[in-house]
Amino acid sequence: QEVDNYLGLPETNGFDLAQKFEQHAKALEVPFISDEVDNVEKNTDGTWKITGASGTVYETKTVLLATGAGHRKLGVPGEETLAGAGVSYCATCDGAFFRNKTVAVVGGGDVALEDAIYLSALCEKVYLIHRRDEFRAAVNIQQKVKETPNIEILPFYEIKEIKGDNKVSSIKLVQNKTGEEKELEVSGVFVAVGMKPVTDIFKDYVELDKTGYIKAGEDCKTSSEGIFAAGDIRTKPLRQVVTAVADGATAVQSVERYLHSR
Repeated sequence: QEVDNYLGLPETNGFDLAQKFEQHAKALEVPFISDEVDNVEKNTDGTWKITGASGTVYETKTVLLATGAGHRKLGVPGEETLAGAGVSYCATCDGAFFRNKTVAVVGGGDVALEDAIYLSALCEKVYLIHRRDEFRAAVNIQQKVKETPNIEILPFYEIKEIKGDNKVSSIKLVQNKTGEEKELEVSGVFVAVGMKPVTDIFKDYVELDKTGYIKAGEDCKTSSEGIFAAGDIRTKPLRQVVTAVADGATAVQSVERYLHSR
């Protein structure tokens, strides 16, 4: 995905930026361990035990959580099986594969409407599906959508099923006010219904807000001593790469202060 809001590196993308971060860290001899965390447990002495899917147990004095947020899913039949075969969560990543085809965008925020506008320049037709008739997106973006001739807005509709044999061929919709159902032929479905923080595994140890983000201020401290949170995973008004990087620096300082105080 294109990244154009990281100071000093205009017109880069997420993959290349991540590669640069990794190269820089490795040049400073930072060790990297590839493992998936299965469990986090607090020891009686206040330290932490992290168990990986590999079976390895990591004993630590502090834990810095930076698992970020993932795309929310619709949770409808066909979504999982057709992911990568017509179902996408990134229009700028995959839009070129649907040139001159008909696609659907699901959502009502800035990202959904911007995706619809972006795809309208590539695709023959774009359906914009939203469960309400009011959008959360900025007014100027809404106006541009309404002025784009090959975008058709479908208010009060929800996707009931994504259909296709090895690739998306159609979507089944339901009108949530009347119960009317209909099927539309599309080659792609772009889901833009928000983000979900990856926090389930930590919910027993740190306090979460009502949307699942970890409650942590600018010092990145959580409700649990020894656990810190940085990046998209924590409560904050702006989630961008630049704010995540700032969190990393702040969190490290908070960790150092915590260790020196013990």
